[in-house]
Amino acid sequence: MTLQRVYLVAGELSGDILGAGLMRALKVRHPHVEFRGIGGPRMIAEGMQSRFPLETLSVMGLVEVIKHLPELVSVRRTLRREALAWQPDIMVGIDAPDFTLGLERQLRRAGIKTAHYVSPSVWAWRQGRVKGIAQSVDGMLTLLPFEADFYREHQVPVAFVGHPLADELPLENDRLATRQVLGLEPDAPVLAILPGSRSNEIRFLGRTFLSAAEQLCQRHAMLRVLIPAATAQRHAEIQTLLDDYPALASRVHLLDGQAREAMVASDAVLLASGTAALEAMLCHRAMLVAYKMAPATHWIAKRMVKTQWVSLPNLIAQQSMVPELIQEAATPNAIANQLDELLTDHDARSELEARFAALHKTLQRDASRRATEAITAIAAGQPLEIQDAR
Repeated sequence: MTLQRVYLVAGELSGDILGAGLMRALKVRHPHVEFRGIGGPRMIAEGMQSRFPLETLSVMGLVEVIKHLPELVSVRRTLRREALAWQPDIMVGIDAPDFTLGLERQLRRAGIKTAHYVSPSVWAWRQGRVKGIAQSVDGMLTLLPFEADFYREHQVPVAFVGHPLADELPLENDRLATRQVLGLEPDAPVLAILPGSRSNEIRFLGRTFLSAAEQLCQRHAMLRVLIPAATAQRHAEIQTLLDDYPALASRVHLLDGQAREAMVASDAVLLASGTAALEAMLCHRAMLVAYKMAPATHWIAKRMVKTQWVSLPNLIAQQSMVPELIQEAATPNAIANQLDELLTDHDARSELEARFAALHKTLQRDASRRATEAITAIAAGQPLEIQDAR
């Protein structure tokens, strides 16, 4: 089957990255394919006709979603109407499951094939959602192997496609060369701080992270701190916070993007949980995951989450490789103490970097090509039998 029209709906910057890679692979397999839906700058550059800005779906937390619910309902209604009028061969939701799965269910009921790319954390909490997912999608595409096992157990059509970041990032990287590009001293200790790509994350984590950095700079006279800002808006928000930390002025390099370069150049990374933790693992860098959210959101989440860990490196390895400090535990002093250990223990860092490199190999599967094969099979009503590229 040759695909002519694919309706894509992505949420957040990570979804835009995945969507752009998928679009490139789809165009190789289906040269005349057209794309509509919601995407960010990368997807638009690949030919997406985006109906709404990507930020429309970038709402964090259970409580925060409720505040934006009327707008989100209106957006989903518009997308449903336009997709039905366009009649795509398949609709693919990319992450943002609370939004996209509902749209997928509506379109599937109307006779349009649907797929979901990036499994929600149904294996971690609210496992009963798998019944609704089975009604929403003709196929689930997972980035991680343990996720596919969960769906097979619940008889949901699934394909483990691997993670595009694992394909994109090299198994070897050059810390010193990257430091030279960023204008850093080759021998100085370097800490990368990634507080998140959403405004709420900067609000909840920004001052905590900067206070921890301030403590570390007092302990390490040569420490340099890299803070990549995901967007121009995040750059302005972080700069406003930095104005309250004059002692950091000569130590902090606030970057426009360049998150990957910051991680590769670093000795250790401080970050919020999410895709950034996976990327740090694929850059083979020691890290600390610290996260805060609205108190009401945390109260609800901690009663529902069933996994021992929140960070992807620990979940993939099914063991505690990366320290995690969540909510009240994520104090500036606790963060500084954990990072101090990472910065001073060279042997431990080297061992962790080697373990991350081994995990990196297991996730390299030519993911965008495999996702394209899965989507083509789903649109044609065929079983999900994806050939391993390795």
